[in-house]
Amino acid sequence: MMMSTETETADAGVVGEITRNCLLTRTRRISRIITNMYDQALRPYGVNAPQFSLLVLIANLGGASRAEIGRANYQERSTLTRNLALLLTEGWVEEMVSDQGGRSRPLVLSQAGKELLVSAAPAWRAAQVKAKQLLGEEGVTAIVGVADSIPLDELVE
Repeated sequence: MMMSTETETADAGVVGEITRNCLLTRTRRISRIITNMYDQALRPYGVNAPQFSLLVLIANLGGASRAEIGRANYQERSTLTRNLALLLTEGWVEEMVSDQGGRSRPLVLSQAGKELLVSAAPAWRAAQVKAKQLLGEEGVTAIVGVADSIPLDELVE
């Protein structure tokens, strides 16, 4: 019986430490709340926040392979494939034949994808305002500063 009580005390200590200090728990909570705001705003356009963000990334890259998109978005292949599926099905993103030939088929934003970004921009702006209000000026500045200062070589593959 003594062993069980010691284990329970140790477990409670670990749980308390994690509850007080865990950056993962807090950043995931922030992410879920903010993502939900954008999801609600973008829902009338048939796209969710991760998909919208991916559309913007693909537009910025101007034609990139799945691997390049995954690296730029810090996403695993399966997550990227799942998020790309709707974008391809809806015709917002299209595969191009590579200039170099071979198997590489760069993805680019289609005309429909460009139109979606323009038409959904007011909803994105409204979600942006709500998110900024929730986070406050200091929160926004902190998040942008941290996100922009993380060196790419620090990320785990």
